[in-house]
Order: sequence, then structure tokens, then C-alpha cells
Amino acid sequence: MTAADPIRRCILLGERAPRQALVRLALSPDGHVLPDVRAKAPGRGAWVGVTRAELETAMAKGRLKGALARAFKTGPVLIPDDLPALVEAALERAALDRLGLESRSGGLLIGSDRIETAARSGKLRLLLHAADAGEDGNRKLDQAWRVGNDEEGSGLRGLALPVSRTILAVALGRQNVVHIGLTDPDAAKRVGEALHRWLHFIGPDPSTAPCETISQGATPFETEPTGSGTPDTAED
Repeated sequence: MTAADPIRRCILLGERAPRQALVRLALSPDGHVLPDVRAKAPGRGAWVGVTRAELETAMAKGRLKGALARAFKTGPVLIPDDLPALVEAALERAALDRLGLESRSGGLLIGSDRIETAARSGKLRLLLHAADAGEDGNRKLDQAWRVGNDEEGSGLRGLALPVSRTILAVALGRQNVVHIGLTDPDAAKRVGEALHRWLHFIGPDPSTAPCETISQGATPFETEPTGSGTPDTAED
């Protein structure tokens, strides 16, 4: 996180975090609360940084409704019963779209041999595995990455995504995408942030030490101490 990163406050936890680590909720013209994960919808927004399970609990106990009413200050708000599913789907789409953008810009490595070469030479910044990737292939690339980073014996490993090779292939416009590597630090940071936000929401929290390493120090779930003032404030 840098000083330039916009900070927002989660209306449920009262904690502050970089905007790209949270999910923006916005009101549709008919008063329904919908996810705005790209933060593009006009008007005021309310931000949440909870997991899907926490969001479901907050809905069941009425805490989300109260927090949103205070945040938007527009009277009653309509919360769809499937809001958690809508948020999850939107975050997955945003993460896969980010991978697609980096692929089209030439910023992704596909293929075990190319990824292994980059890993052993110390150039790899992010390593991803499809959910249905073979354990042997994962271990081989993970080990190459550790060797290239002089971290043999450590827990450094690639991030296993909760989607299959078929879904990754469609997202990237490629064929048979089993493993993905990124060598550009900025691209790795962008992808890492999108993936962490998605995986954090679906839980359990995947922000382990290996994941923090692959995002090159980016910790999008890191929060700052809650400051003074009410947490239930809508922000753009």
C-alpha cells in the first residue's frame, strides 16, 4: 500500500483498508443494493471487507441492512437474498478479466517449460495453478520457484485457483491453461490484488505467507487501525 492508495472504511467491521481490497456496494435506480466491484457506478457507495460467510451472517442478523441504511441515508434499502452469490460472481469475473487483460498485453507465461525457466532464473513474480492441475506438475514448478528465489525448504508455492483449466483457458483465450506465471512486478501486483480480493471473500482467508510473497509485498487485506468517527459512512 502506498500513500496514494485511496482508503475506505468497511461499514460492517469499521476497519480501514485500500479501496482495491474492499467491495463497493451501490444502489440501483430502484433502490436495490448490488455489488459494484469495479467501483464505476455513479452516486454514493458503501464498502465492505468481509468474507461471504460474514456477509451472510450480517444479512441474517439485520446488521447489513442497518449499516447500509445509515451509510446511504436514503431511507429503506432493498437487499437481494442472493447478494453474497452476486458479489462472489462479480469478484470471480473481475479476477478472470484481469488475467485476460494481462494475457492480451503479453504479460503472462503459459506452459510448464517456459514458467520453469523463468522460475529457476529468478524472474517469476507470481505463480498460479488451475484447480485440476496435477500435483506433480505443481510441485515441480513450486520447487523451481523456490530455487530461483534462493528459498529452498521454505513454504513458497504457487496459488491454486478455485477454477479449472477450462475456465482459465476461456478467460485467457488460450488452450489448456494449467499453470500461469507472471514476471512483471506491476502485472503480478494487479493480478494478485484481484485474486486476493476474490479468494478472501469466498474464504477461508488465503492470505498466507506464500501468497504474500507472490504478490511482492502487496497485502490487500491489511487494515489500518480504525480512526475516529462513525464507520457507517458511504463514500464514492
